Amino acid sequence: MVEKMDRLTIINEDHQEIECEIVFTFDSEEYEKNYVVFSPIGEEYVDEDGYPEIHAASYVPDEDGEGVLTSIEDDKEWDMIEEVIASFLEAEAEGEDEFLN
Repeated sequence: MVEKMDRLTIINEDHQEIECEIVFTFDSEEYEKNYVVFSPIGEEYVDEDGYPEIHAASYVPDEDGEGVLTSIEDDKEWDMIEEVIASFLEAEAEGEDEFLN
């Protein structure tokens, strides 16, 4: 299932808080994990072609609706995430909303 959400705050390696827009979340039965795809907010996170940075992490939700993010370190897991992102971007470009339903 994929859900559309709002924002999250991450802390970078310099211990600075960075506000990010959550693009979407999804879960994988294969890896038995939840994932969040997000994009830092701000002009400094947009490339020269106008495309925003896109990041992904697995997360464990808690009772408060928040969660703990974990880096993705497995290449096969990254391949799966990239396929989901590509499908999302393709559906978004075609104006399809069913990807989020």
